[in-house]
Amino acid sequence: MVDTHTWLWWFSGDSRLSCRAREALDRSATIGVPAVCCWETAMLHATERIALDRDPLDWLDLALSDEATMLLPLTPAVAVRAVKFGNRLPRDPADRLIVATAVEHMAPLVTRDGPITASGLVETIW
Repeated sequence: MVDTHTWLWWFSGDSRLSCRAREALDRSATIGVPAVCCWETAMLHATERIALDRDPLDWLDLALSDEATMLLPLTPAVAVRAVKFGNRLPRDPADRLIVATAVEHMAPLVTRDGPITASGLVETIW
């Protein structure tokens, strides 16, 4: 499963993706993308923190069209779990929902996010 920055870098072939992260993704039959990553990507583009090479909806459709990519829904269980983390994670709702999605799917999370790794809530790869 990927965090938003990991997904963006993996899809675009960005060199900021670590070798270990790239190898883990290349070996995976399925790459889980939490639904909140779509919102975060659109928000990052809208606030000009990232530049996409096309309209955000078109970019998301293309990035999700890969047969190895699976969009993971934001379910009630994910929403409730994200709230129950308390102070173990920063208050960023996107990060909380991404971690909760990983926990619900019992999947390691490919991320370089230090606070997520330090929380110990989910296995991380970087």
